[in-house]
Amino acid sequence: MKLASLLLAAVVGFGSGSVSFASQAPAEKEVQIGISGVYVPGGFDSASDVYVIVNGIFQNGCYKWKKAEVNHKDTYFHEIKSIASVSQGMCLMVLIPFQKEVRLGRFQSGKHILHFENGDGTYLQKTLVVE
Repeated sequence: MKLASLLLAAVVGFGSGSVSFASQAPAEKEVQIGISGVYVPGGFDSASDVYVIVNGIFQNGCYKWKKAEVNHKDTYFHEIKSIASVSQGMCLMVLIPFQKEVRLGRFQSGKHILHFENGDGTYLQKTLVVE
C-alpha cells in the first residue's frame, strides 16, 4: 500500500512539473541579419508600390524572418534593415536559405538609392529608377 501511494505521488509530482514546464514559451529576441543578395525589378512608376526581393542564409533553424525596417532618409535615399527572430532551445544546426519580398511603398519619379544594412556593419547598395 505504501508503495502504491508513493508511486501515485511520484506520477502526480512529475505530471504537474511537466505541465508547468510545457506552458513556458522559449524566449525570442530580434536580431539584425545580413543579406546576400537583392533583386530589384524594373518598370515601377510613381503610382506603383515599389518592392524588392532579398535573400540570405540563416545560421541555424532557430532563426525566422520577422520584418524589414525601412527608413526613408530623404526622397531618394532609403535604408533597409532585415530583422529575424531567434528562439532559444534546441535548433537544427544547418544553414537555412531564405528569400523574402520587402515592400518599400510609393516613390517619386527619379533615381533612388537603396541601402541594405547588415548586422555586422557591411551593406549592399542598389539603385532603382522610378519613371
